[in-house]
Amino acid sequence: MDLVLCHTTADFDALGAAVGFCVLRPGSRIVLTGGCHPTVRDFLALHRDEYPLIERRSIDPQQIRSLCIVDAASRDRLGKVAQWLDLPHLKEITVFDHHLQVVSDIRATVTQIEAVGATTTLIVEKLREKIENETQKSSQEFRLQPSEATVMALGIHVDTGSLTFEGSTSRDAIALAWLMQQGASLRVIAEYVEPGLSAQLQDLLKDALHNLRSSTLHGYTIASVLLTTDSYVPGLSSLAARLVDFTESDALLLGNVYKFSESPDSSPSTISNRLTIIGRSRIEGTNLNELFKPLGGGGHNSAASLAVRDVDPLLTLNQLTEGLIAQIPHPPTARELMSSPVRSIRPETSVGEAHRILLRYGHSGLSVVDVGDRLAGIISRRDIDIALHHGFSHAPVKGYMTWQLKTISPDTLLPEIESLMVTYDIGRLPVLENGQLVGIVTRTDVLRELHQQKAREKNSDRDRQNQGELSYCHEPESVEQLLRSRISPEIWQLLSQAANIAQQHGWQLYIVGGAVRDLLVTPNDPLELTDIDLVVDGSGRSSDRGAGVNLASELQKLYPTSRLDIHGQFQTAALLWHKDTVFGSLWVDIATARTEFYPYPAANPEVEASSIRQDLYRRDFTINALAVRLSVPRSGELLDFFGGLVDLEARQIRVLHPNSFIEDPTRIYRAVRFAVRLGFAIEPQTEGYIRHALSSGIYYRIQGENGRAPALETRLKSELKHILQAPYWKVALQMLGDLQALRCIHPNLDLNRALWLQLRLLEHFLQVRKKQEEVRGKKEKVRGKKSEKETMPNSPFPMP
Repeated sequence: MDLVLCHTTADFDALGAAVGFCVLRPGSRIVLTGGCHPTVRDFLALHRDEYPLIERRSIDPQQIRSLCIVDAASRDRLGKVAQWLDLPHLKEITVFDHHLQVVSDIRATVTQIEAVGATTTLIVEKLREKIENETQKSSQEFRLQPSEATVMALGIHVDTGSLTFEGSTSRDAIALAWLMQQGASLRVIAEYVEPGLSAQLQDLLKDALHNLRSSTLHGYTIASVLLTTDSYVPGLSSLAARLVDFTESDALLLGNVYKFSESPDSSPSTISNRLTIIGRSRIEGTNLNELFKPLGGGGHNSAASLAVRDVDPLLTLNQLTEGLIAQIPHPPTARELMSSPVRSIRPETSVGEAHRILLRYGHSGLSVVDVGDRLAGIISRRDIDIALHHGFSHAPVKGYMTWQLKTISPDTLLPEIESLMVTYDIGRLPVLENGQLVGIVTRTDVLRELHQQKAREKNSDRDRQNQGELSYCHEPESVEQLLRSRISPEIWQLLSQAANIAQQHGWQLYIVGGAVRDLLVTPNDPLELTDIDLVVDGSGRSSDRGAGVNLASELQKLYPTSRLDIHGQFQTAALLWHKDTVFGSLWVDIATARTEFYPYPAANPEVEASSIRQDLYRRDFTINALAVRLSVPRSGELLDFFGGLVDLEARQIRVLHPNSFIEDPTRIYRAVRFAVRLGFAIEPQTEGYIRHALSSGIYYRIQGENGRAPALETRLKSELKHILQAPYWKVALQMLGDLQALRCIHPNLDLNRALWLQLRLLEHFLQVRKKQEEVRGKKEKVRGKKSEKETMPNSPFPMP
């Protein structure tokens, strides 16, 4: 085990350097040896899962192979873990620091202590060199994850005072610029960086805190304050930023009124009152630029300013505050964010069994309920890992679960949820309705919503002409209008009626899969739909687990010409029209949102009711895991949990998880079919997963162990039929041959020259046969007309 140690009370420089070293040496884990600064604690409350952190208590010292100490060079800064430095079996001890005045007492094998503004800079320089070398060798661009670049940029910003402290160097500036190129988030940096204030601004800060007025709406805090000074004060924007942080306000209007003279003589006739207002807002949907524009101000949605003279300062500030409050939209509720149904266990369930359930469903924690299905506690993966580490796999989870819980209701608003998570460092919040557990909101749910809010704001400001091939706006109104304009009025009416039925039951209805993909790939062409996939999310209520079948049954009553097929095992139903005068040939598949588990590779999956997110996660590729909400509220909302839009723009096929092809080999054939049909490339890592699955021999083994493999029988046959019936079959077969994927059919089947020649001869034979049948058909048609004339010699009507 390779560990990175931060000093006690870790700051952003220590954390950023530690994360950077983990990128340099993959597989390393970070140990926070003794707490962290409040701002770092708040940051990790939301972003902990993005970094390879590990608890000190869960580490077996005998398993430690190497240690790296960042932003410290003395043992006394490491707290209790300093004793690990004396382990006799350590292979390597590395020290990175930028405090030249400290004499190191650590016997390190590698030491790098240099005069830079932040230790993170030293790590970034090594990272940059490594990434540039790898890019040159492979001709493929390597990049940091935005979360990695952001925390490293924060480390440099904070320790150099955003390059203003005396110890800052040009190396820090270069490192920071490179991290910005790698995708560091300015929004997150601005949220956690703390710039210094001048003496005058510090005095004004005290006055502002004393006179601040605030109100709360929809869980958002809106604050305003008016300060009076003798003259203009520079740096009010820094003061506003500090006020927002200190008061935890979501929006602030800071006014400053002062005397201003337009001439040097300062005579009373030339002196006027000037009012400067600085606005800051973190609330999605507000627009300070539009608010300030009528008074001659301007800026951005979230930051703007104005300067006016000879107005009533307090009245003007109050009017602007009222205008800002009027802009605030209703934020999402827990019901809209939560995952449902919730996977739960009993208090008597063993730790080993709980671990197996986590492995099966990929969760990071489980809810524990009593015999009355009342919430008794929560146990996290971390709790289970520690119990297993100490050999307590047989013990009941009630001894390890957290039972003093913070809970929320379905109507709890996003700002309150975010506040609870940050304040109490909670990764998941149970949602209770009438005492029953109906859902759970996780840190991931909150982060995703915040990210999507930012993306929606960014997209709304983007010119459509600069969006490249996918020239559409992601706003719900735009997506809904695009869908309505691309499909026939009859199908739109069908979808609308299905959405109305879902809303009457309190369900959410989504159109998913290929229809959404094709809608976005070719946004200007008519969408000819013969196959529509709908998913009903019943919010996890046990009575709604057959929501898909129930919706299909009610819809069939409105469309009696359709045939209803029900597949209870998979909680799905289908409405079918064949050569209908209105719909033609149409298949509408309606399913309850579900998750699936493959008991063994290439088996038929076992399905259970779940949420829309889990339903999309079970799909084959990111471009097919997109959904559009059809029901209100938020109808037209585009759901993209896994980066499908990015892959559409990059024109690539990317799988959702590494074991996808082992679980279902037909996805290999689907990957090839979509790639050739859409003109996309198979993403390199996805191709690697395909080759690994094929070379593992798993498909041959499971046929011997389990007797049969449905995916290698009916489903693979159907997928191969799709390919051979398509006009692009030759290109698709060549790609399957290059991947050696024909071995799914037979272990010795390769697309060699002899087989390829046989296929081309077969194609030629079928083409000749088709032409012969066309000629025969024409002759029979002529013969039929001639026979008809001969049987009607005395008809008074002329033959056509």
